Amino acid sequence: MRRRRKRKASSPLTTAIRYILSGAVLALALSAGLPKIAAGAEGTGLPLPRFVSLRGSEANLRAGPNVQYPVEWVYSRQELPVEIVAEYYTWRKVRDWQGSQGWVHQSVLSSTRTIIVSGGLRTLRRRPNAKSAPVARLEANVVGKLRECPDGSSWCKVEVDGFRGWLRKVEFWGVYPTEVTR
Repeated sequence: MRRRRKRKASSPLTTAIRYILSGAVLALALSAGLPKIAAGAEGTGLPLPRFVSLRGSEANLRAGPNVQYPVEWVYSRQELPVEIVAEYYTWRKVRDWQGSQGWVHQSVLSSTRTIIVSGGLRTLRRRPNAKSAPVARLEANVVGKLRECPDGSSWCKVEVDGFRGWLRKVEFWGVYPTEVTR
């Protein structure tokens, strides 16, 4: 029979150093995976950030890029615009118009470009001019489709509930200030 040798009791300083070193090794191991997320490990290769919209009427916003991460928020608004800020395999880290961020599966996203009206009451205009005739009045948080944003213009053509017209880029969220779309 073998006998175990008695171990000397560790001093509090030795125990503290052991915990610190264990934590440092763990932090180093975990941080090795972070550049992959930021760089878009096995992502689409499309530019980041970019705007997309929610495909269905329900989407789970998760704490991390996997179904094992907890759901932090459930979106229940179809065609809501979101901004993809990172990619990790089939997962997309998105940001909404209020600044909330989290991970969604690519299957709940659509490449359809949409906008959400920001601020107060906005006027949808017939032409890209502040003195143009009004087409409709839009309340804050109304979602519409982005139709075009001409080069060199601060206006975009949008469609909301069948009404087509022009809004200034500063009156909604879902397009970059210098972005051109057709």
